[in-house]
Amino acid sequence: MPDRFSNNAASLSGPASHAFTITPSDTADLAEAVRALYVGSGGAVSVRTVSGASVTFLTVAGGAILPVRADRVFQTGTTAADIVGLI
Repeated sequence: MPDRFSNNAASLSGPASHAFTITPSDTADLAEAVRALYVGSGGAVSVRTVSGASVTFLTVAGGAILPVRADRVFQTGTTAADIVGLI
């Protein structure tokens, strides 16, 4: 399948080129740091950013995209579901 954008450099403001389902865990890092998270079913999302800061985003709406670079989504503090990592 042709890709008209294959010669363009990837950027954090551009669309994701890969996605994967995330199972929140207090002990396991994501397979790869993400550029954003898609939240399918709303709630709280607790993450560790690539800088090492831990933060919980409260009342995230279902269908929202959180533009946060994260390497872990914590089970503790996360009530949202159907989370997808975007790279």
